[in-house]
Amino acid sequence: MDVREIPIDVAAGQRTTALLYAAHAPTRRPSTLMLAHGAGAPQQHPFMIGFARALSERGLDVMTFNFLYTEQRRKVPDRMPQLVACYRAAIDAARAAIPSARERLFIGGKSMGGRAATHVVADDPSLVIAGVVLLGYPLHPPGKPDQPRDAHLPDVKRPMLFVQGSRDTFGTPSELKPILASLSPLPTLHHVEGGDHSFKISGRDARARQAAVYARIQDMIAEWIQLSS
Repeated sequence: MDVREIPIDVAAGQRTTALLYAAHAPTRRPSTLMLAHGAGAPQQHPFMIGFARALSERGLDVMTFNFLYTEQRRKVPDRMPQLVACYRAAIDAARAAIPSARERLFIGGKSMGGRAATHVVADDPSLVIAGVVLLGYPLHPPGKPDQPRDAHLPDVKRPMLFVQGSRDTFGTPSELKPILASLSPLPTLHHVEGGDHSFKISGRDARARQAAVYARIQDMIAEWIQLSS
């Protein structure tokens, strides 16, 4: 697997690291997908590595990166403005280093990383982003549906793909559906039956079936990106 390290200059004296998982074979529409990690795990987490590798096998250039607090081995996430600034620096680095990112760049991430991506595009209508891929969008803190994190979503105004587990304590597909119905363009919502915040399933033969669950999600992401205008 061709994995290349890309340095990212975020601010004066502050640098983080990205990893590029190059596409295994060219597709009809070469594209880069940038995935940011969630609050509690870096880009080296097995979930991030697994999805990056699988999506590169499906013809995408996939770039992951660490937010500054993770790179600096701090446990508490930075506030959203700092996360957004880091994400913007990662976008600049991707466009400088990856030819397909200059043509069709999709951004997103796992949980908090995906939420940061939505703020990036909501904050800048002029930013050229082909779409946003959200893996377990944290609609609200667990057990606190009265604290929604959706006020900025109408300002995204790009194609969005939400992949959400039916057991996600940060927000279920049924909670997301009425919110997404009011957005333009209309987002795509992929329901992972029995999945938790990381799409893990439970019950009989769950371990044996987990790889197939992930593979279906990865197939769907790759197809959605190829079909997005």
